[in-house]
Amino acid sequence: MTIAAAAGEEVRSGVHWAIGHGLPVVLLRRAAARGDLHARMILAGAAGGEGVFDAIEEIRAAGPVLTSRVGAVATSHAAVRQVLTSDDFRTGFPTGLGMLGKVVAWSAPRVLHPVEPPSLLVTEPPDHTRYRKLVIRVFSPRAVQRLRSRTEEIAAELLDEIARRAPGPVDLVEAYCALLPVKVIAEILGVPESERARVLEFGTAAAPSLDLGLGYRRYRSVKKALTSFDHWLGQHLDDLRRNPGDNLLSELVAASDEEGVLDERELKATAGLVLAAGFETTVNLLGNGIALLHDHPDQRQRLAEDPALWANAVEEVLRVDPPVLLTGRMALRDTAVGERRVAGGSMVTTILAGANRDPEVFADPAAFDVGRENARDHISFSAGRHHCLGASLARMEGEVGLRMLWERFPDLVLLPGAERRTTRILRGFETLPAQV
Repeated sequence: MTIAAAAGEEVRSGVHWAIGHGLPVVLLRRAAARGDLHARMILAGAAGGEGVFDAIEEIRAAGPVLTSRVGAVATSHAAVRQVLTSDDFRTGFPTGLGMLGKVVAWSAPRVLHPVEPPSLLVTEPPDHTRYRKLVIRVFSPRAVQRLRSRTEEIAAELLDEIARRAPGPVDLVEAYCALLPVKVIAEILGVPESERARVLEFGTAAAPSLDLGLGYRRYRSVKKALTSFDHWLGQHLDDLRRNPGDNLLSELVAASDEEGVLDERELKATAGLVLAAGFETTVNLLGNGIALLHDHPDQRQRLAEDPALWANAVEEVLRVDPPVLLTGRMALRDTAVGERRVAGGSMVTTILAGANRDPEVFADPAAFDVGRENARDHISFSAGRHHCLGASLARMEGEVGLRMLWERFPDLVLLPGAERRTTRILRGFETLPAQV
């Protein structure tokens, strides 16, 4: 890259950071200082702990849809589901509206990014349909069940390693919650054993890319990780072209090359998102589930007495402490959410964690009840055409991972020093020290 090209890339990065991270945080802090509930809730998410749920309940008290300085925010189950499933809304930033949208498009990263086109997360039909159709069969409930025995083998190996470290303390995020899903998704995608540590590093470093409000130093670190991942993924796809195997990426490469379904950038974006999203939110699910079960010994006892409840327990973990707190949609036209008017071109924040604790849907919504009959009515995997592709895989890994951990170490004790992630959209643990 020439000096001029490097300078141009640096300018684009600075503009992209300013619009997507720097300016929003300044506006959020100013709005929060004036008492804006929406802004306070988003900022509370980065602090971890239960404060974010207190902020959500304050918003709920103002009605199912609140209009604030930041924009509209939906907390009720019905309103959140309406926004996520309606054709009146779409994902992504309104790049076609005004000069700001053009600047965003100009400054967008030239490497793979989970919230930039052609990522599945921010594309709409017909492109979204084309991408999703290629990978959905691999994550069907039937396909996932075929992975169960291998997932159990991987979990057992990791638990054996934790047992060998006893009685010393262990960070369960590092030793278990992160390793279990990354090993599973790496096998699905044909990543050699020798490369899996690098994939975990990429995923960990790039995870904040899903968030807003990153500091510039962290933004640059994330961009560097995404650039490295982009380069590695290109090499991996070339390797699979030469030596295809029985895995998803080999199928994607073959379908793309033979039928022209995806161009190279679309192929890399789809493969990269599946790989990264295939384990990142599951890390949060496992960590949040371990903490909830540790703090509710009565619920652990119910599971010990009735192991058939484990699958439902995972749904309750997803409901009470979801791996993703919120998501956003843009109104394509003037419309209404509930009884609230929403102008075309404006953004609506849907609080998944709020929908999951809607008292009109869930009795005693703050209570953690592994036997809750309608726990699966949560919206933690979103809804509509952007419903999480890996939901079946995450459910299976959550059930296997939590069940096997607590069966192996029923007297596990979490130690002081657990740290929540400082992300505002993803919710999970950075560290979870324990004594087994």
